[in-house]
Amino acid sequence: MADFERFRLLLEEERQLKLALLPALRADIAAANSARQGANVDDEHDPEGATIAFELSQASALLNQSSASLDQVEAALARIAAGTYGSCAVCGRPIAEGRLEARPWTPYCIDHAAAGRS
Repeated sequence: MADFERFRLLLEEERQLKLALLPALRADIAAANSARQGANVDDEHDPEGATIAFELSQASALLNQSSASLDQVEAALARIAAGTYGSCAVCGRPIAEGRLEARPWTPYCIDHAAAGRS
């Protein structure tokens, strides 16, 4: 039987990291948007425009990824609270402790991981 309290602590720590990261990413996006407004809007022909567009795209992708990751962590914490943590959402079998150590937010055993992409 896995030590779910240990995983709860890991998930809480990961949650705090994500919550701290999201405002910084939003600030990066706001700064890039602000710089873009002050620059030539023709990104294709303005060397600075291409850099600003790249930074905006990168920050937006990181924000989306971090938000999705936070959702997964919070869902895992909800499963701990509900008493369903550590059981595969597809087949109901226990998720191997090694898998939970690698991806404590996963709701899937290794056999169903590809289907759930987690």
